[in-house]
Amino acid sequence: MPDPRLFTPEAIDAETSEFNSQLEALLAEAPATDTVPPEQTRRAREEGTSMSGPVVLSDMAQEGEIEGPGGPITLRMFVPETPQGIYLHIHGGGWVLGRAHLQDPRNEEIAHTCSAVVISVDYRLAPEHPYPAALDDCEVAALWVVRNAMSEFGVDKLAIGGESAGGHLAATTLLRMRDKHDFTGFSGANLVYGVYDLSMTPSQRNWGDRLLVLNTPIMDWFYDHFVPAKLRRDPDVSPLYADLSDMPPALFTIGTLDPLLDDTLFMHTRWAAAGNEAELAVYPGGPHGFDGHPTQLAQSARQRMNDAITTYLTSAN
Repeated sequence: MPDPRLFTPEAIDAETSEFNSQLEALLAEAPATDTVPPEQTRRAREEGTSMSGPVVLSDMAQEGEIEGPGGPITLRMFVPETPQGIYLHIHGGGWVLGRAHLQDPRNEEIAHTCSAVVISVDYRLAPEHPYPAALDDCEVAALWVVRNAMSEFGVDKLAIGGESAGGHLAATTLLRMRDKHDFTGFSGANLVYGVYDLSMTPSQRNWGDRLLVLNTPIMDWFYDHFVPAKLRRDPDVSPLYADLSDMPPALFTIGTLDPLLDDTLFMHTRWAAAGNEAELAVYPGGPHGFDGHPTQLAQSARQRMNDAITTYLTSAN
């Protein structure tokens, strides 16, 4: 059980509190995500005119293509000199926004710090490609990694992870690999403020309109673009309802000011109750996406994730 004191206002350090106030003020001045067409938000991000600023690309990154169910899937790869294993990364963005190359700085950091080949999946996005397109692409990418890890990179240790919708897709990929391909060989999962119940956990429903990156209307907007309401408790859509046996050790990361708080708390408990190793990292005052902020809280979270990924790729079992 997490320490109840982590969830109190007093647990939030001054730097985090100040940054959150600035972030909330900036977000209040910009159009909310659910009021802007997806293509407009995507274009602003690529042009560097969004709040995120210019796109920073890594010289280390290289791209390859594999055949997918809807056409070629781009894999963006970061290969260190002496890799210990492969970290299959799945980006966030509510299944509607985001691209693999927008995560270059963080993925380069993981490649160097964890001695990992990082492979990020540029899966198809909704609403142009709704469920199950993203899940299908991630499944195909995972199969390619499993089959080619040794021949392409000389390693056989595999970990998987992602943020937000990427955490969701990492979990569903693990389940599909187990159920459809009888593969349970991933040595660890780095599940970062994932969404695991698309019918909405209490923290999602009760969050309301307060905007700290996400809020209830924005989550509704993402879900409406991605999957029909009648499917949202299907275990393939919401892994919180799936049989979670034979899953790898996992680190679950969440901030206390994230509407997806319950998703991580519930999923961590269900993961452990299914007999799997499960570690929970709760960060006081962390909003959605906090690990990308220029704060000590973010640095601490990234370091803990890096340590976990390194352990997954170097452990004996």
